[in-house]
Amino acid sequence: MKKLIYLLILAFSLSSCVQQADYQQKKPKNIILMIGDGMGLTHVHAALTAKKNNLNIARCRYIGLVKTHSSDNYITDSGASGTAIATGVKTKNGAIGVDTSGVAHQSILEIAEEHGKATGLVATAFITHATPAAFIAHNPDRHDYENIALDFLKTDIDVFIGGGKNHFMVRSDSLNLIDSLSIRNYQIVYDLISLENINSGKIAGLLYEEHPPPLSQGRADMLEKASLKAIEILNHDEDGFFLMIEGSQIDWAGHDNDTDYLIEETVEFDNTVGKVLDFAEKNGETLVIITADHETGGFSIIDGNYETGEVIGGFSSPNHTGIMVPLYAYGPGAEEFIGIYENTEIFDKMLKAFKFK
Repeated sequence: MKKLIYLLILAFSLSSCVQQADYQQKKPKNIILMIGDGMGLTHVHAALTAKKNNLNIARCRYIGLVKTHSSDNYITDSGASGTAIATGVKTKNGAIGVDTSGVAHQSILEIAEEHGKATGLVATAFITHATPAAFIAHNPDRHDYENIALDFLKTDIDVFIGGGKNHFMVRSDSLNLIDSLSIRNYQIVYDLISLENINSGKIAGLLYEEHPPPLSQGRADMLEKASLKAIEILNHDEDGFFLMIEGSQIDWAGHDNDTDYLIEETVEFDNTVGKVLDFAEKNGETLVIITADHETGGFSIIDGNYETGEVIGGFSSPNHTGIMVPLYAYGPGAEEFIGIYENTEIFDKMLKAFKFK
């Protein structure tokens, strides 16, 4: 009897190992990259505390630490760090999509397009802002928003949703890029209600003239709804998709040294993470990567309470810092993201996951 039990346990263990090995070797059809701008480990722990020890990010079992310095500075900006993640190339602060010599490099989004995949960007900032722009534009100046908007017309991106409508409409060159987008078969939407009524086709979601407001000032659940709509649309593509989602204003809260703002934005980001992980779990072919471009504010937790959700925080800087940021991965290929590595390796690992050369 003992021998039989032992054999059953052994058989079950071997079966589990084989299933795990098959899962780990499986090629993801889709990659969803989620970037909490400025989100360090203490930001994540503050959200964990505020949510009374119930964080969606904690569903991820593969965790890494990412070094963030730019080519010319120990402390990166979002342009350089976004470029490193998007293209696998270090560049100087202030640049997007180009190397230190100003030479353009293809992003993972552009490479995914070349391989027939659908692509998308979602952000709670200008869609032309540094992090989303690093995936679609090539410019030595991250603040050159009007030319960055023009770069959206040079790709075949399927869905982009965020703020920055004025960069497409109210321009110094008097061009109306909305007409150009319409000619390219984009459905132009200016509010969440209109966005939610679209079920297929290409979408240019320019929901705000400038930046979206903070969550506490009326943005509501824009990030969650926009992300889910992007996934719905992109998932129609039989070849799969690449989607980058940015929780942009975690960074701004760090710059403001505002603990409440920081927690609200990080909690909203984690709520969106939960919806994305629900999709990935059901889909079974989606790799989800959750990380940050850098840490902002030198945020520390002085005290807190898991039962009440109270967090007392402090800051050492109004700027970015140079500490490593966490990365969490879920789904086929997630095991490749453990360890300590440069932010450029995120690009390399995504290429490997998609089996792109």
